[in-house]
Amino acid sequence: MRRVVVSGIGAVTPLGGDIKSTWENLVKNKSGANLISKFDTSDFQTKISCEVPLKNDQESSASSFDSSKWFSSKDLRKVDDFIIFGVAAAEMALEDSLLKNHNFDPNKIGVGVGSGVGGLPSIEKASLILNEKGPKRVSPFFIPGALINLVAGQISIRNNFKGPNLASVTACSSGTHSICEGAEMIKRGKADVMIVGGAESAICPVGIAGFSACKALSSNFNDEPTKASRPYDRLRDGFVMGEGAGFLVLEDLEHALLRNAKIYAEFKGYGVSGDAHHITSPADDGDGAYRSMVMAIEDSNYAVDEFSYINAHGTSTPKGDEIELKAVERAFESNIDRISMSSTKSSIGHLLGAAGAVEAIFSILAIENNIVPATINLDDLSIDTKLDLVPHMSKEKNIDVVLSNSFGFGGTNASVIFSRYDEN
Repeated sequence: MRRVVVSGIGAVTPLGGDIKSTWENLVKNKSGANLISKFDTSDFQTKISCEVPLKNDQESSASSFDSSKWFSSKDLRKVDDFIIFGVAAAEMALEDSLLKNHNFDPNKIGVGVGSGVGGLPSIEKASLILNEKGPKRVSPFFIPGALINLVAGQISIRNNFKGPNLASVTACSSGTHSICEGAEMIKRGKADVMIVGGAESAICPVGIAGFSACKALSSNFNDEPTKASRPYDRLRDGFVMGEGAGFLVLEDLEHALLRNAKIYAEFKGYGVSGDAHHITSPADDGDGAYRSMVMAIEDSNYAVDEFSYINAHGTSTPKGDEIELKAVERAFESNIDRISMSSTKSSIGHLLGAAGAVEAIFSILAIENNIVPATINLDDLSIDTKLDLVPHMSKEKNIDVVLSNSFGFGGTNASVIFSRYDEN
């Protein structure tokens, strides 16, 4: 079986417009949460989100995202923000990989994207135009600017990648499923390289209203936005919606070695499962999450005592956090006291379909830097556990094997495992 490695990473997140600024702010235990700036929240119960910091004429910093680096002003008006974030993150990953500096077979390079809702702001805008001005005023760019697979399409077109072109739509596990599918394409010889990840930008009136109606969003910390995302804490009351994108360059090991590529980590295995329980809530016993993790562990051929770190799904919802915690304890049994597990959603919020990809990147950087990111805002643990949940402060730790969890509405679960690259 072909081995799959990670040879490039790129991200746009609420903590920064690139990997460098994002990771620096993450390990400094910063929060990307703030009051929603995209629209008037006067009538909304939830008034906070984790928005990507944007470069503008009035204010900018090294961590701000500059969309003009990736799109012309004309093209920016034709696509939804999730496509902008996704294309930018993928191009950053490609630059990082140095793949374009080498000759490659375009038929053997593919692209995969995951997203939960895609161009929701564009759909909202087009619906308003339709109702107010009629069908002739709807933009011809509306559909290609909002479709989820158009992130992969844009990346493919820009780079002449003619291999598999895929889109995964599995709610909050979409980004992780995209990584798993990309790895399978390489393992099966359908591609030598897959550019895979997730992208999301759903911070708009209908997005916030919809998730609020589901009782999923935090609303008790509108006066203290940076404290709102607090996984495992007794005062948690829902997740904080985030936006952004993360992309990885997955590559056949031999292909990577032939071009002397930098190898961040090795993809070692994955597990996927379904709860078959409820449209939004996981089963109380966490069986779906448990089976997903066990499948991934078995696929990796690692023993449970070889794992150093778990990047939890950990959304900061009252029910979900404790269910995942119990499932992890069941999967890792007596070895849980060796493992650190944190939720980086405490810092970046919940990026929905992009979450799994960004969190996979965090897991890989944890290996590279031997640093476990913190679970910030964890002041009062709501459940007893022997797991180290890394409260408040990131910590140094030798990390060789990591697992990252992503679970979504509809009972869809995905777990992915990476390890430090070993030539043997």
